[in-house]
Amino acid sequence: MTKQKQIKVTLNKSKYGRLKAHRACILGLGLRRIRQTVTVLDTPENRGMINKISYLVSTEEA
Repeated sequence: MTKQKQIKVTLNKSKYGRLKAHRACILGLGLRRIRQTVTVLDTPENRGMINKISYLVSTEEA
């Protein structure tokens, strides 16, 4: 059984005043408030959302 890679994502800036699609990416990753950190699987879908809102979040390997 192989363990899937994970990424820690932290919301650094506010979601207010952002594009609707960017707010949807924040919600899709499970982020709700500033400085909240979530751990998500390293999938192409999650990578795409992280890339879209890269100016709002910071990432690191989990």
